[in-house]
Order: sequence, then structure tokens, then C-alpha cells
Amino acid sequence: MAELRLSMVFFLFIFFYINLSTVESSMGRVRHFKHPDTKALIEVSCQTTLYPALCIKCLARYANSNVRNEQQLAQVALTVSLYKARSTRSYMLKVAKELESIKAKECPALRDCLQQIDDSINQLSHSIRELRRFDLKAGMTDNLFWQIDNVDTWISAALTDASNCVDELPGHRMSKMKATIKGKVMNVAQLTSNALALFHRYAARYRSATNKIVLLD
Repeated sequence: MAELRLSMVFFLFIFFYINLSTVESSMGRVRHFKHPDTKALIEVSCQTTLYPALCIKCLARYANSNVRNEQQLAQVALTVSLYKARSTRSYMLKVAKELESIKAKECPALRDCLQQIDDSINQLSHSIRELRRFDLKAGMTDNLFWQIDNVDTWISAALTDASNCVDELPGHRMSKMKATIKGKVMNVAQLTSNALALFHRYAARYRSATNKIVLLD
């Protein structure tokens, strides 16, 4: 009887081990293939930007998210840029208060730069809201092309504002504080440049279709 019980225990152990291994293997495949195309979408799309390494680095965290197409990817890139612009603005406000308390000579340039970052934040916010309102089910309507132009204009303006802010901070004999601010603003400009490139990639299909229609007419 003891040998029979031992045999039964051994058999049950092998049975459950095999089933557990099968379940774990299946779960591993589900996790691995959760969103198999998102990583490829990010890597391919980022190659069209001026800063592909930065693009991939910032968007890689969304590889397992619900980002499935170029519109959603552009939306995420804009959101990342907006987040970075807001955090940069918070840092600049803190520094501005410190400089104003000692009446530092850098105050005017910093205030001008801060105003341009504020403008960038507004432009990025407008572009994100407009992109969310795209009604692709309605087809290629005049309203859709008007929205595309609006988003393009707002992102381009945000990039110009961030770039102008960088120009307000000359690179010669900079203090550590100014170098830190310039680095943060340059990061905002680069992220915004990438977001613009990703939006252009997305919008190109509609502009291309419009050109074909015009040629056919």
C-alpha cells in the first residue's frame, strides 16, 4: 500500500508539473505577443525624426500600451513633449524667483524664455485637443484637412517658441544654472520636433490622397 501511495503521489506531481508548465508557457506567449506591432511601429516611425534615439527612448515605455497606429503614436509623442515643457516651466519659475530676489542680470532673458515656454505649452495643448477630435469615420472631409492644418500650425509654433527660448540663452560663459535651463529647453525643442515629424508621418496619407484626387480631377 505504501508503494502504491508513493506511486500515486509521484504521478500526481508529474501531472500537475506538466500542466503548470503548459499554463506558464501559454501565459508567457500572451505577455510576449500582447502588442507585438507597437514596438515595431515606434522604431520604424522614429527613424523619420531628427532625433531617433531620443524618440525611441521616450516612447519605448509605451510599447506594451494600447498604441496601435500612427495617430495614437503622434498623440503620445505630443503628450510627452507637453509633460516635459510643463516640468521645464516649473523649474524655470523656481529659478526666476531666486534670481529676482537678488536682482540678477539674467532675469530679463529668463523671463522672455519663460514666456516662450508658456506659449509652447499652450500650442501643444491645443494640438493635443484637436488631434483627439479627429473624426476619421467621416472620411476625408474639408473639416479633417482643416484640423490637420491646425495641428501642424500649433506644433510648428510650439517648436519655434522652444527654439527661440534656446536662442535667448547664449552658449558662451554660461553659469551652471543657465546651462541646466538651456539643456531642459533644448530637450523640449527636440521632443517637439520629433512629435511634429511623427504627426507629419501620420498626416501624409491624407495629404497624399488629396493630391491624387486633385490629379484625377
